Amino acid sequence: MKRLLLSACLLGAAPALADEGMWTYNNFPSATVKAKYGFEPTQEWLDTVRLSSARFGYGCSASFVSADGLVMTNHHCARGCIQQLSTAKRDLIANGFYAKTPAEELQCPALEINQLQEITDVTEQLNTATRGLTGKAYADSLKAEMAKLEKACTTSEQVRCDVVTLYQGGRYNLYKYQRFQDARLVFAPEHAIAFFGGDPDNFEFPRYDLDVAFVRVYGKDGKPARPSHYFKWSEHGAKEGELTFISGHPGKTSRGLTISQLEFLRDVSLPRNLFRLAELRGLVTEYQNRGAEQKRTSNNLLFGVENSLKANKGKLEQLADKNFFAQKLAAEQELRSKVNADPKMKAKYGMAWDEIARAQQTYRNILKEYEAQEGGPYSQLFNLARTLVRAADELPKPDAERLRGFNDASLPTLKLQAMSKAPIYPELEVAQLTFSLTKMREDLGPDHPFVKKVLGKESPRTLATRVVKGSKLADLKVREQLFSGGKAAIAASKDPMIQLALLVDPDARAIRTRYETEVEAVIRKNSELVAQARFDIYGTKLYPDATGTLRLSFGAVKGYPEDGKQVAPFTFMSGTFEHATGEEPFALPKSWLAAQKQLSPNTPMNFVTTNDIIGGNSGSPVINQNAEIVGLVFDGNIQSLGGDYGYDETANRAVSVHSDALIEALQKVYKADRIVQELRPGTASTGKGGSGLR
Repeated sequence: MKRLLLSACLLGAAPALADEGMWTYNNFPSATVKAKYGFEPTQEWLDTVRLSSARFGYGCSASFVSADGLVMTNHHCARGCIQQLSTAKRDLIANGFYAKTPAEELQCPALEINQLQEITDVTEQLNTATRGLTGKAYADSLKAEMAKLEKACTTSEQVRCDVVTLYQGGRYNLYKYQRFQDARLVFAPEHAIAFFGGDPDNFEFPRYDLDVAFVRVYGKDGKPARPSHYFKWSEHGAKEGELTFISGHPGKTSRGLTISQLEFLRDVSLPRNLFRLAELRGLVTEYQNRGAEQKRTSNNLLFGVENSLKANKGKLEQLADKNFFAQKLAAEQELRSKVNADPKMKAKYGMAWDEIARAQQTYRNILKEYEAQEGGPYSQLFNLARTLVRAADELPKPDAERLRGFNDASLPTLKLQAMSKAPIYPELEVAQLTFSLTKMREDLGPDHPFVKKVLGKESPRTLATRVVKGSKLADLKVREQLFSGGKAAIAASKDPMIQLALLVDPDARAIRTRYETEVEAVIRKNSELVAQARFDIYGTKLYPDATGTLRLSFGAVKGYPEDGKQVAPFTFMSGTFEHATGEEPFALPKSWLAAQKQLSPNTPMNFVTTNDIIGGNSGSPVINQNAEIVGLVFDGNIQSLGGDYGYDETANRAVSVHSDALIEALQKVYKADRIVQELRPGTASTGKGGSGLR
């Protein structure tokens, strides 16, 4: 994989004139965009784009694309909903879905969509609350002040408020969202075209995917929501060299971390994750060989595992590159030398890096216990049980004293997930819980007190089988009774999964407390100091690391060099059929084969841009300077996998579905006239009815 060349921004100097950065909406470099591309986004333009963007679920992006609440995202972002709405007789993942009428739109069981309404700087409030504090006192005060701010902001169940940490604690913003919890599936193509090329083509280019899904958000009155802003559709789509913007929710980057934090990722965290993911992939692959229904119910899990495995391999390769790591080390040494050269700054900031390194060593020492106790065991039923057990303990407490996630501001989301009607598959539950318990015993050893406490005389499979088969938590009414009954109901419950969660919880809480006070609080406090030192020396015109919150990047449609050749920025529909072999994962669905003669072969299919993105940007709209849709992000190229730690404009590329391909397929393959009319009002109907997708 091509290695990154660190830009001036990463080395700590002022931002270079490159298409780098996942920028917050209250610190967007409009002047930089004008200097390079001749277009300066105004505040009105930024507000329009922000309000037309959306957060989809708990790890993807989306956009409003009609006045009637139509939301566009990726198929792989909506897979959870599509899978949950599927049955053995009606597999919507394999066969696709199109609601020909509003009445046919299907409500997603556990989907929340958020629209960012306001951003408020609350740095001073958080700094005042934690000034002079360290350790547990710091962690408790920070948690309490965050909960206070979020609660005051949350004026109804339709509002969501989150305190967002930026610059590793150098800044704090309060984000206020409009919350939509009634989202209904409108359209999803077949998996075969949404993920055409499968894992072999994942993070590659050229690509030929139609990775798209449409849902509609509804209000409390049961009618389609009427968003104040939405993106119009471009008439001509993206052209080579055109300025593009991507508005979305990049999950996490690590460009501002210290060397000790990066060493922990390189030497401990990433290798552990890769081994675990590789083993889990083997487990799920074997599980799928049991039969068609086992394959259907575990396809979503396998997709996520394979995607994470490939992404984490790219991250580890980047950090293992000696030249790249030497550049990161030089950047930190430069900053520290400037701090140490000034007596006042040295006294204020000089020990921050060493304190973070000490906390990282503490984390190494407790990592296995933390992952086994607080991170596991893992299964859908166990997660529900833990949520119910902890809700019974946490909700009677004052809001400021609760665990994060159980605060009043978070309750609507917690209830949506805990009371979801999504199906639970017992056989898959047994397989996942067995794997998790086996890894717990492997990591801690059979003689560890926690292992003995959990397993007793049982094997991981015996325990997993007993608690899954004996649990009634798949029944929504049982969960509702336990949630409303509080501590008394939990204490009286004989449900074996509840009993397992109760058994595990004291140890899990203890290790969590140790992590929060000895690791997280130390890193937060000292990261604030590192960030402030960077501000003092280099100024504040730098973008923060991604945090899963709304960001805006800029770039252009542009190819790139690879292995001595130039990769063109576009693929075309003709290439989709040429790329097909008839065998998975290169087998096109029957709908595409039937429509081949009607499709224009010169229609752009996928394309690449220099926009700086990362995981979480999936489903982001690609727009032009007129704030019109020209594409839909669904991936990055293989060179972008090191983008967690740096950006290289020569080769890092965002990969998107072209807006023309979306219209062409909706019209000619799926006959989805109702959607096309919403996207492009006045478009002539095909007059041929629906596609037959089910």
